Parts: sequence; C-alpha cells; structure tokens
Amino acid sequence: MSIRLYIGNLPKEVMERQELQEVFKEEGDSVTTKLITDRKTGKCRGFGFVTVKNDEQADQIIEKYNGHQFRETPLKIEKALPRAKKGESENAEAEPKPVSKNNTSKNKKSRRDKDKGGSSKTSSSPSSSGNDAVQPDPRWADALAELKQRLAASTNS
Repeated sequence: MSIRLYIGNLPKEVMERQELQEVFKEEGDSVTTKLITDRKTGKCRGFGFVTVKNDEQADQIIEKYNGHQFRETPLKIEKALPRAKKGESENAEAEPKPVSKNNTSKNKKSRRDKDKGGSSKTSSSPSSSGNDAVQPDPRWADALAELKQRLAASTNS
C-alpha cells in the first residue's frame, strides 16, 4: 500500500520534478515525487507530494527530511490527507465540517443557490438542528447568559 506525503514550503523557483527527486535520491527508486505547478505560469505553487511504499518508510522520511534545508528554506513534510473523489458532492453523507470563526451567518445562500434563483428556503444542517449541538461563541457566552436571565425574569413578571 503506497503512502502519499505532503511536501510544503517549497521555493517558487523549483521548476522541475527532478529537482525535488534529487532531495530524496538516498531513499532509492521506490520514492516518487510530484511537483504541483500553477497552470498559467508553470511556476511551483509551493508544495508537492512524495509517494512511498509503506508507513515505515513514510515515517522514516518524515523524521529525516522534515525541516531539511532545500534552497535555503526548511521543508515541511507530513502525511497527506486523502483526496476527495471527483464525483463526490459536498452534501454526501460525511461528517459535518466544523464552523469557521469567519462564517457567522448561517442563513446566507451559497453562490450556487443565488445563481439558480430557487426558493428562499434554507436547509439546516444536521449539526445545527439541535440546541445541544450548537455552542455559543465563548467570547460572548457571558453576555448571552445574562440576556437569557433577563429574558427569563421579564417573562416571569
């Protein structure tokens, strides 16, 4: 079973896969490299991948080459995340994505929904349907608790 390793912090001046392959030549022919380049300019996008035969070899390469100086920049090496398949949609049965701090509005339509001009109904994700699943932002938790107390006091009177 082959293992893919992410190679980050590559200099933009790297133009060919062979330059990256030279770094790992001590590991033998079982190591293959792939340099990710910009489609328009052909320049390196700053990362690539190395494929090795097994987990043991992957761990050895990570330990040996993580922080290795390549053209005066330290490489960042870690196991690559699995690729999403091309036919997979975002709404497929998968674990819910964590809510980012920047996305504060849950009722915003996506660009795709706006372009379709469909109904104005928004679907709620399974993670936001229950009150237990939604936690208040810790920065505002005290203010929220105070508001709840005021609301409870005003409804009781």
